[in-house]
Amino acid sequence: MTDSVVAAIGADDFARRFSLRAKNLMWFLGAGASASAGVPTAWDMVWEFKQQLFISQRRVKLETVADLSNPAVRERLQAHVDGSDTLPASGSPDEYAALFEAVYAAEADRRAYVDAKMAGAKPSYGHFVLATLMSAQLTRVVWTTNFDPLVADACAKVFGTTGQLTTVDLGAPDLASQCISEGRWPVEVKLHGDFRSRRLKNTDDELRSQNMQLRRALVGACSSFGLVVVGYSGRDDSVMDALDDAVGVPGAFPAGLFWLHRGNGLPLPRVGALLARAAEAGIEAGLVPIENFDEIARDVMRLLPEVDTESLDGFGAARRRWTPAPRPAGQRGWPVIRLNALPVSEAPTVCRRVACKIGGYKEVREAVARANVELLVARTRPGVLAFGADADVRRAFDQHGVTEFDLHTIESRRLRYDSAERGLLRAALTRAITRERGMDLFRHRSTDLLAPTDPQDGRWEPLRRLVGPLSGVAGGDPVLKWREGVGTRLDWADDRLWLLIEPRVVFDGVTTENRAAATEFARERTVKRYNRQLNDLVAAWATLLAGTGEQLRALNIRDGVDAVFRLDATTGFSRRVRP
Repeated sequence: MTDSVVAAIGADDFARRFSLRAKNLMWFLGAGASASAGVPTAWDMVWEFKQQLFISQRRVKLETVADLSNPAVRERLQAHVDGSDTLPASGSPDEYAALFEAVYAAEADRRAYVDAKMAGAKPSYGHFVLATLMSAQLTRVVWTTNFDPLVADACAKVFGTTGQLTTVDLGAPDLASQCISEGRWPVEVKLHGDFRSRRLKNTDDELRSQNMQLRRALVGACSSFGLVVVGYSGRDDSVMDALDDAVGVPGAFPAGLFWLHRGNGLPLPRVGALLARAAEAGIEAGLVPIENFDEIARDVMRLLPEVDTESLDGFGAARRRWTPAPRPAGQRGWPVIRLNALPVSEAPTVCRRVACKIGGYKEVREAVARANVELLVARTRPGVLAFGADADVRRAFDQHGVTEFDLHTIESRRLRYDSAERGLLRAALTRAITRERGMDLFRHRSTDLLAPTDPQDGRWEPLRRLVGPLSGVAGGDPVLKWREGVGTRLDWADDRLWLLIEPRVVFDGVTTENRAAATEFARERTVKRYNRQLNDLVAAWATLLAGTGEQLRALNIRDGVDAVFRLDATTGFSRRVRP
């Protein structure tokens, strides 16, 4: 695939085209379209399958490979898979299907697994946009390889009934062609079957024998409509074969073929080949880089002011969120605001959980202190949560009658507010930064104040060039010692963790008597840090804290559960607000 063969279409360009052609465009949803609704993607499940194969075949404990965000763990799992003569290579199109079948050979087990993954998922903004477009008769057909009921759930809320949408799965494949030919809109067609269906299809053999009636219905529909593909990788041969067949039909995709692709890399080779072949056939085909399904759905709705968005607005009010701006490019003057937020690109997904007879957080901290061990702990109803060596954890809590010694999954939903899990990650990230970057910690309410342990160390030279001396003595009685530092706070926005940073002057030994002197000194030192100076200072701290993206380990232990992080030095930013 080359840029000269396959056109790259901007998200704004696609939104304008869609606004004029909505009635003549179908949607095709893959697993990525449900990611923001809480449904794991195929990539997530692939690593879980590898983990389960490793544990069952090597006969090891889960905790040895529990942290799937750890590159070392992934390398270990992949090495085991690579040693198999039957499993495909990493990244191959049939990797997901082959691993799923290897882990759960029985159809009933696969159905139970998928059922569990769907539990608790709720429609995202993108699903409500589709339902709103269906209600306005601007979207007529949605095809999907997903097992979840999110489109149907969104339609039930927007329409106020479950009877308006016709959902077609493997139980009645002929219904798809009937509805499309008779104009019975809207229609949702599940190419791999509803997740409740007893004829669930998601293994390699089953994918190759995809129901021919649904495949013919897809090919036939592509002869009359254009297609928008979102959240789909193109790994299923049966689906890609059908789209290839459709490209070969004269007059196919009359409203265009738009493949919405997340990320900076190229899609799978077969996707590129499909788009190139479509372009050669005279079909308007292009690759559309997007942030995610929800964001492109927002872009589309902005150009459809005549659509009734009452239900959609209600959903947006109930689930407010920040939206990411695209990365700046070229010589334009935006972003106009640099945010003081570093993306946490990697964070622990599990920690140790100990159920025992102990009191609250104070008693937990006292137990750790008495044992004289290095642990990071939090107290929750299920038990004590901890990062640290297993031997140290037992030394601290064995005397309190341990009844369970297990792993605890750190769920993202509990990181959205100031929970015990987020507090534990805050303490762990702070420890990792101070250990790896040579800094001291000063607790200050909800903010952690960090300052260089040795301000004369050469690593701080970029900071010294911006602000001058990094330490000294201020006035006051008793005398104040100060260091140039940074305040940090862990927060959640845009469905991810962020480390908020604020350049600060950090004092040693502040008392009631010298507090006023400390305040005046800090004001005088920072009062002339205007936009440009503060921008440079935030950028310097971002680089100093994040480094080159290497891992930051809180404890650097060999056994037990460590807390491992990565920070991205590219801070958040905002585009110019348009009236």
